[in-house]
Amino acid sequence: AMAGSGSSMLYSFLLFTVILSLQEMYRGKLASSELFTILGGFISSLLFLVLLTFIGNLQETIGARTGWGAVIVAEAVALIAASTVHRVCITTCFLFSAGLLYEVNKISGSAVSTSDIRTKKQSGRA
Repeated sequence: AMAGSGSSMLYSFLLFTVILSLQEMYRGKLASSELFTILGGFISSLLFLVLLTFIGNLQETIGARTGWGAVIVAEAVALIAASTVHRVCITTCFLFSAGLLYEVNKISGSAVSTSDIRTKKQSGRA
């Protein structure tokens, strides 16, 4: 069901490249109105999400521990990308990224607790 860290790393890098390219192609349109500026911030927060996935999978592949460093690097890159569109995109990107990080953390916590329960059930049977 879940993709391996190698293929997940590849897909997240490709998604990052496509999203960034499209954002840069349409940055004039994204800066043209308030609503599009908010959309530009949201698109930049998606860059944060896929870059965080890429960095997390890269660290998992090389055996390093993932921590706040990955979050800070991914957020910095997303905010720089947002700054190429409009100043307001920086703020909205940060807010959307915080929301996405909260949700990812929540999902990650439930996935870890589910795997812990499965491990305990399997070790109880053996």
